[in-house]
Amino acid sequence: MELVPLLVTFHSNTYKQAYDLLNKSWMTEEELCEAIADGGVMECLQILKKGNLIEEQWRMPEQGQRPVKEYRATYNKFRANFQCNFIDLSDLLFISMSNDENLRDLGEKVAEELEKGNSSINDIARKFGVSPVFIKGLAKRIPHLDVKGQGLIVIDRGQ
Repeated sequence: MELVPLLVTFHSNTYKQAYDLLNKSWMTEEELCEAIADGGVMECLQILKKGNLIEEQWRMPEQGQRPVKEYRATYNKFRANFQCNFIDLSDLLFISMSNDENLRDLGEKVAEELEKGNSSINDIARKFGVSPVFIKGLAKRIPHLDVKGQGLIVIDRGQ
């Protein structure tokens, strides 16, 4: 499932720009917003965090100012060694790269299930007739959702 944030990051020009900047130096969200005119920086940071592609720390402020989080790319090399069936791989690639309206609708329905209190990946997958891998991948694509154990969680946008 960590493949989804990786593919989403490099499928979006804005996200790739942010990753490239963070690969060079520590930057705050505000600095990224100034460097990237397209917007979407907050969602980008959430996707990068979910993929464990960035790390964060508190920047020491000047006197009288508040500390602010700054970010940097975690990895500069990629190595993969995994095995999965083609159905799961095709689902993950579709989720990562598609702009299909049905995918957006399903994401909204999954979010509604969470609001109702149903956070079980398996229950949600059964309800919508997809695999648990599909639901996990979808949660990794949606900035305000994530996977925790066998369930889904809503991420606090301030994190």
